[in-house]
Amino acid sequence: MNEDDPDMKNSFTCPVPLSEYPQVVLAHGSGGKLTHQLIQELFLRTFGNPLLEPLHDGAVMNLEKPGLAFTTDSYVVDPVFFPGGDIGDLAVNGTVNDLAMCGAKPLWLSAAFIIEEGFSMSDLSRIVRSMKDAADRAGVLIVTGDTKVVDKGKGDKIFITTSGIGSLDYSSTISPKNARAGDKIILSGDIGVHGIAIMSVREGLKFDTELKSDTAPVHDMVASIGRISNNIHVLRDPTRGGVASALNEIARSSQVGVSLIQDAIPVPDQVNSACELLGLDPLYVANEGKFLAIVAPGDAGKILACLRSHPLGARAALIGEITADHPGIVVMRTSIGGSRIVDMLSGEQLPRIC
Repeated sequence: MNEDDPDMKNSFTCPVPLSEYPQVVLAHGSGGKLTHQLIQELFLRTFGNPLLEPLHDGAVMNLEKPGLAFTTDSYVVDPVFFPGGDIGDLAVNGTVNDLAMCGAKPLWLSAAFIIEEGFSMSDLSRIVRSMKDAADRAGVLIVTGDTKVVDKGKGDKIFITTSGIGSLDYSSTISPKNARAGDKIILSGDIGVHGIAIMSVREGLKFDTELKSDTAPVHDMVASIGRISNNIHVLRDPTRGGVASALNEIARSSQVGVSLIQDAIPVPDQVNSACELLGLDPLYVANEGKFLAIVAPGDAGKILACLRSHPLGARAALIGEITADHPGIVVMRTSIGGSRIVDMLSGEQLPRIC
């Protein structure tokens, strides 16, 4: 044993201050003193709340409402920092939004980190702080979690898995199987922004103005439309695979057809230009901070107006309807008056996007 080795010293004595570690080392994931220090000085200090402070194997919560929603997701985005956000706020917002798509009010999150040895401690602190800020904006608590460190070369910087619990606050039943012929399809805003913001970093694309990811929590918008309508049949956030894949999943789950209007779909000029350059279709580009709502036709007008009155929904649009024709298939009326089938994404168009 070499007592001059800093990791050996940390195994037997009080660890040096966390600030003295510019990078994550394997001992930070060993379950020993450095792990305890990382939890106490970074995670607990940043996320601190009464449910987390016991540092138990799990968080114990009391709920008066019987209806619960539960979700989990892993985030492997590359690069971990991108215009408009990073893997940390993406992980929080993504899980909050998954709960919102179930018609639930997000309450509590867990966060599990897989960190590659050598990852910058300052970058980790920045990510953790952005998670805290995102959780505060969404009104949720991060109440439990886990940390593992893998050998250098065995991971890819950092992966984050977040799980969430929310209370079901809406009387209507929201499910991918509930789309009905005649329902209207509403999109809460511009598509393709998140995916192209990340691709712009990877490919070195330059725009007249910086294109930033629109990652954001949408549960407040969902709550707003839930208060004015009990006729919201389906909610879905079109993340991986974009709007096209999300609508194909709904069409197959509900065994209905989907009819889209190309000119009604809000696509920013920068996204269109980048997609043309990269050979991509905006309908398949990943989104964050956006959702699809399939609603009864009689309520579509007031739901659309409600979304447009929200700061995140100014560009909301009615983009099509559900039909009894061609069940399981999405068809789009094009700008030139023809029509084409919009199939499920085949393969991976944009790797490591969320």
